[in-house]
Amino acid sequence: MSSQQRFFRFLQERIGLDVASIGAPMVERALRQRCTAVDAFDLDDYWLRLQQSAEEQQALIEAVIVPETWFFRYPESFTALAGLASKRLAELAGSRPLRILSLPCSTGEEPYSIAMTLLDAGIAGQSFRVEGIDISPISIHRAEQGRYGRNSFRGAHLAFRQQHFDLVDDGHVVHERVRQQVKLQVGNVLDPALKERAGSYDFVFCRNLLIYFDVPTQQRVFEVLKSLIHEQGVLFIGPAEGSLLARMGMRPLGVPQSFAYVRQTDAEPVFVSKPLGMAPIPPAPSPAPRPMPVPLRKPRVASPPRAVADAQDTSAELLAQIAQLANAGNSAEAKAACARYLQQYPPHAQVFYWQGLLSDIAGQSSEALSHYRKALYLEPQHAEALAHLAALLEAQGDSAGARRLQERAARQADRGAEQ
Repeated sequence: MSSQQRFFRFLQERIGLDVASIGAPMVERALRQRCTAVDAFDLDDYWLRLQQSAEEQQALIEAVIVPETWFFRYPESFTALAGLASKRLAELAGSRPLRILSLPCSTGEEPYSIAMTLLDAGIAGQSFRVEGIDISPISIHRAEQGRYGRNSFRGAHLAFRQQHFDLVDDGHVVHERVRQQVKLQVGNVLDPALKERAGSYDFVFCRNLLIYFDVPTQQRVFEVLKSLIHEQGVLFIGPAEGSLLARMGMRPLGVPQSFAYVRQTDAEPVFVSKPLGMAPIPPAPSPAPRPMPVPLRKPRVASPPRAVADAQDTSAELLAQIAQLANAGNSAEAKAACARYLQQYPPHAQVFYWQGLLSDIAGQSSEALSHYRKALYLEPQHAEALAHLAALLEAQGDSAGARRLQERAARQADRGAEQ
C-alpha cells in the first residue's frame, strides 16, 4: 500500500469518501497542509499522529471538505419549496409543524435560505422547523454565528439580504427571527442514530453529496435519506445527481430546475453496479459512432503558452494556459496543467470541464462523466459541460438524462439571449 493509499482508505471508512470523485491531488494537497500544520517530518510521521489524535482526524476531514455554498443556490428549488410547503401544511391541517432537513448543511446558507423562503411565503414561524446537520464542527460553528461575507451572496437578486440581515463591519448577520427557525448540529449521514427519525421530514435537502461516495456508500446513504422522508415527502438533490437518481427508486417531481424527487410508487430501487457519477452502458450490437467532441470555449489570453512547470503562474494565467494547450491538441500537457491547477488552487468548474473533455477525446468515458459532473457541481449552468455530458449520456443509452441536460442548456441559452 502506498503512503497515500492508507489515508484514502481512512477517509473512505470515516466519511465514505470515494477519493476518485474529487481526485487524489485534492487529498494530497490537504495532506501537505496538515503535515505543515503539525510539523510532521513526512507522511509516515503524520500517519502516526493521525492515529493518536481524534482532533487531528477531524482536522484532516475538514481540510478535505471544501464547502462551496451560498444563499439561495439553485433558486428554483426554493421557489418550488414555497408552493409545496403551503400545500403540505394544508394537508397536515394543524396536526404538526412542517419538518425540513438540510444535510449536509455546511456553513448554514442552505437551512437559513429554507427558513427565509417559508417566512417570505407567509408561513408562520410556529408552523415549521428547519434542522441542519453537517459532519464539520467548524462549519456548524460558523452557521451558528450567522455571520456571512460577500462570497455567500451571489447573483443579481439580493433583495433578501436587506430584509433578513443586519449589516456589520465584516459582513452581514442573519436576523434572529430567521435563526430561531433553524436548529443546527454536528452529525454524519451514516450515523445509526438517524434511524430514530424515520419518516420525520416533509422535505429533505441533500445536495451534491452522493456523487462523492462509492457504490456501497451511495446505497447506504440513499436508504437513510429515503427512510428519513415522509411517504409524501420530497427530496431535493444537486443538479449533478438528478439524471441517475431515478435508478435508485425516485422520480422527478416535474418542477423545472428544482431537482426535486419523490418516491416511486410502483417499483423498488434498482442500484446500478457503477458509481452514481457513471451511467450504465446498455448492450448494443453495433452502436452508432459518436462525433469526437471539440472544445467550445476559446482561450481568453492570446499570449503563447508558457512551460507548465513554471511555478509562478497565477490562477488566471494557468486557466488560459490549459485552454491553449487543449485547443492546440497537446492533451498530455493540458492534463498535467489541470492537475497542477488543482494542487495549487481551489476547485474550478472550467478545470474539471477541460479534464472531462480531454478524457472524452481519449475515449475514457467513465472519467469524462465524473469530471463533467464535478464541473456542474461547481457551476450548474456551465454550458459546455452540460452539452458534452448530455452527448455522453445519449451515447451510453441514457436518453432521458441527456434530454434533461439539453433542456437545461437550452433554458440557459434563452436566459443569456434575454440579457
